[in-house]
Amino acid sequence: MIPLRDTQRSRRKPVVNWLLIAINLLVFVYELALTQRGLNAFTVRYGVIPAVLINPGAFPPHVLEMTSGWLALITSLFIHVGWFHLLGNLMYLFIFGDNVEDRLGHGRYAVFYLCSGIIASLAHVFSSPTSTVPTVGASGAIAGVLGAYFVMFPRARVLALIPIGFFLPMVEVPSIVFLFLWFITNLLSGVASLGVTAQGGVAWWAHIGGFIAGMLLAIVMRRGRITSR
Repeated sequence: MIPLRDTQRSRRKPVVNWLLIAINLLVFVYELALTQRGLNAFTVRYGVIPAVLINPGAFPPHVLEMTSGWLALITSLFIHVGWFHLLGNLMYLFIFGDNVEDRLGHGRYAVFYLCSGIIASLAHVFSSPTSTVPTVGASGAIAGVLGAYFVMFPRARVLALIPIGFFLPMVEVPSIVFLFLWFITNLLSGVASLGVTAQGGVAWWAHIGGFIAGMLLAIVMRRGRITSR
């Protein structure tokens, strides 16, 4: 299912969510200006490389100098590898992030987003500890946003496109159903990926870890009772 919008209204302007979207766009514009060699070096330096974090002693010093080490747990959240990757992530962030920010408040939402992204990246690192493939993207942090939305707004509804062959009917479904299906799809894909040598692709366990982290952080950080307006 492809989400188009939700029915949950926000009381305040989601300035932090807009700022996160803007930073991702600006970083991507910078990436477009790089040569392919420069882009590869940029991804290696600021992407999460599990093997480097788990076992840095296995790499010579000049290789470690090309990476950002543990700082990459944050920097990787703002890098994308293509238009589809970028726009897909930002669409989810735009639809669901404003409501989570509305509930948490601006400052706590910023902390929540970064913490969700860091935990998501760690979930990927420990699920693929020998991988030398740089992992980038905001999807782990956004999975945290989805987990928080799942807890905070279970009675909201999501208007979504459902691909059926050549047809794309629009259906309004409860957010709890939409997000549960999203999580189960990622969980099944993550389980299927266990034991498979990482050669790139989707970091399923980052999505899973981010979603669970978002649920738990939302319970701890939210203010006020859960309501749908």
